[in-house]
Amino acid sequence: MTSTTDSMPSRRGFLGGSAKTLSSAGLVAMMGSGAALGFQSSGNPEQDVQLLNAAIALEHEGIAAYTIAAGSGLLAPEVVNIGVIFRGHHREHRDELIRAVETLGGMPVAAESDAHYAEALNAGSLQNQADVLRLAYGLEVGAANAYLGLIPSLSTTEQHQLAARMAGDEAFHAAILGNAIGEAIPTAGLMFG
Repeated sequence: MTSTTDSMPSRRGFLGGSAKTLSSAGLVAMMGSGAALGFQSSGNPEQDVQLLNAAIALEHEGIAAYTIAAGSGLLAPEVVNIGVIFRGHHREHRDELIRAVETLGGMPVAAESDAHYAEALNAGSLQNQADVLRLAYGLEVGAANAYLGLIPSLSTTEQHQLAARMAGDEAFHAAILGNAIGEAIPTAGLMFG
């Protein structure tokens, strides 16, 4: 079985304001390194808006991924039901992040079309339920790591707690999906971050 990083698809994250576009795999790598986009926590609301907008972009992508998967015809009904629940979690994450950006006086980044995300996720290459679950697993592991890497770069305790709570949700999703695809239980701890 390939490692999570090898199987993680190239995704797109959109940063508000500067219109800078990064692959979300690159965003995850930067956030996961503890040096989110080269920033350090400085109490800078503009920086927080930029980072939170990157997280919103990842949530938009997660919502779209579960929507596309649910309509693909590749999943058993019970798997669709789980995906719909996870999509609901991602919608809650998005809404909380939007509130945080608006509280800071920023403009939340808008979602792209599902067709855009389908292309970015290479959804056309998915052949069966196992392919869909592997894609979802990689996205969830990447999201958990992104949120953990985001924490040190945000300015307030409330933002730290929000990112940590979301990282926990993403790790939970990854665990469920990892079990479904037969991912081996890691022998070492500290598997995220």
